[in-house]
Amino acid sequence: MAALSGCATGSAVRLEEQPLSKSRDWVSTLGRANPLVGGIWQVREHRFVDEATLVGALTQADFILLGETHDNPDHHLLQAKLVQAICSTGRQPALAFEMLQTNKQAAVNSALVGRTPTPETLAAAVDWKHSRWPDFAIYRPIFAAGIRAGLPLLAADLTQESVRLFSSEGLSAFSSAVRGLLDRAGPLPPKLEREMEDEMESVHCGQLPRSALAHLVVLQRARDASLANRLLTADAEFSSAGYEQGAILIAGSGHVRTDRGVPAYVSREAPERSVVSVAFLEVSASMSEPNDYAKELGVEALPFDYAVFTPATERRDPCLEFKRKPEVPDGRTVALGLSGNPFPHLRIE
Repeated sequence: MAALSGCATGSAVRLEEQPLSKSRDWVSTLGRANPLVGGIWQVREHRFVDEATLVGALTQADFILLGETHDNPDHHLLQAKLVQAICSTGRQPALAFEMLQTNKQAAVNSALVGRTPTPETLAAAVDWKHSRWPDFAIYRPIFAAGIRAGLPLLAADLTQESVRLFSSEGLSAFSSAVRGLLDRAGPLPPKLEREMEDEMESVHCGQLPRSALAHLVVLQRARDASLANRLLTADAEFSSAGYEQGAILIAGSGHVRTDRGVPAYVSREAPERSVVSVAFLEVSASMSEPNDYAKELGVEALPFDYAVFTPATERRDPCLEFKRKPEVPDGRTVALGLSGNPFPHLRIE
């Protein structure tokens, strides 16, 4: 955190500007010796590439999705680095955040008005302190990069109210745009649905009845649809004004999966536009090959276009706290806790 404070106060050497390599000054401490750390894995070609290759791919894409583990500060520094690299070409894409619910857009806009908007004024405007997201200090570099470049900043996630209403009203709680994306996507293949249910069970530390999981899968898919809709509508608005710059999404790595996440919705709705998904993945001591991480996710190949491997951050066991909570009878009760992401440590979010 001290290193991040240095970034916030204008330190001469910004961590996000250091080359993406094993030898950069990582903030997270676990697994630094893992041979994958600092590696950029190009999934389709099954090879490691350099930073210039990754940046080149991103600058050519219409939609860029940068997936993270929410409480890992290195992921946010690298996201900021890539946002800065994209904007250095003169491009000004919209910058959308899973961390901001759509009803916060007016507050975001208000915070950006004036001669010298800052990340701190934005954080205060959206009441980040009470949002249940990790400390704003680790997200600050991304917001600072967006503000410096003059990018439109977008609130993209479902609102807490819509999640609450979903518990009693089902899909009618969501906007017609989100419902439309879900309808056109159709039902998940049975195998994929079972995989998502298994992940939801893991996210909730095995404390939920199996009957609750299908409800949570629908909610997760609705969140993907909301994020995708925000990218698509912003792109359409800017394109109609002669401002075809595309968009960048900052979200949990589960949302940027190409097989079922936001990229799938965007590609279905705008097949003529290009989409590139990057996941920043924490290394594990027992896994030293990219395919090990695919197996962990239950797939043959990582469901991203690129994977960037980083050290892991230290965190307490989240399941200890979760297991102290009272049991819920079904997913309709537990779903109230998902918007706001009370499980920031897990990739599913």
